[in-house]
Amino acid sequence: MHTVLADARRGHRGLFWFAAAMVALTAVLLVAAVVDQRTLLGAPLWFKPLKFSVSLAAYAATLAWMLGQLREPALRRTGWAIAVAGAVEIVIIVGQAARGVRSHFNDDTLADSLLFAVMGATIAVLYLATAAIALRFLREPGRDRAAGLAIRLGLLVGLVGMGVGVVMSVIGSHAVGVADGGPGLPFVGWSTTGGDLRIGHFVGMHALQALPLLAAALAATGRFTEATRSRAVTVAAVAYGAVVLLVTWQALRGQPLLAPDALTLGTLAAIVVGTAGALLAGRDRVPV
Repeated sequence: MHTVLADARRGHRGLFWFAAAMVALTAVLLVAAVVDQRTLLGAPLWFKPLKFSVSLAAYAATLAWMLGQLREPALRRTGWAIAVAGAVEIVIIVGQAARGVRSHFNDDTLADSLLFAVMGATIAVLYLATAAIALRFLREPGRDRAAGLAIRLGLLVGLVGMGVGVVMSVIGSHAVGVADGGPGLPFVGWSTTGGDLRIGHFVGMHALQALPLLAAALAATGRFTEATRSRAVTVAAVAYGAVVLLVTWQALRGQPLLAPDALTLGTLAAIVVGTAGALLAGRDRVPV
């Protein structure tokens, strides 16, 4: 853990301390969620800011660590752009929650519309800056082939997940086939009566953490060659990306996550079978 934190701090101090600030904010928002029992659109008022503070903490910390894997310091301005854009977004989300109004898709007043437009600009900055980091890693080989692949592919799948956020902005809602704010899963609030694009957005963005963690876990066993670890990471990334597309497609058809139809289940089964087959075909375990 000490090494990971040191890499993140070295990678980009702005992103590192922004992530630390989001961790502190998460603690504050947890208290607010307990003390203030107000609801908004059927959900606890402080859950949305809480989800965003957790997500931004993971996002900023991961990018700081990734930049620490580069051989030379790079993308300093890009990192600061991410930190500033993230700070602006969370300030608006928390501020709107404190007022008891929506932060997203809110055009009730001119001020609300302007704040949502600013959030749209911050999302564009975050997307473009993440793309710049992905391009840098595509050009520069990592110190470990499997870890480098995990970072690159995690960034690429993460960009797909961020792109789902753009789709939500275009259609003007999270939900498909039902109104926003209806019955939803605990905490996350994902619709249980219609499609919900937040699922693909969430799952896709967290490829940034999932794939590097997989690469680290495989390396920690000491039982796999670098080539085998690289193949496993590649297969996992393809499968992960396929799941992101699947849940997004499911949402666009107005279908709740926990009520898949036969077509969705059949597609998921094909992904699982294909992934298992690819992993078995490429296995190359090293004796211990």
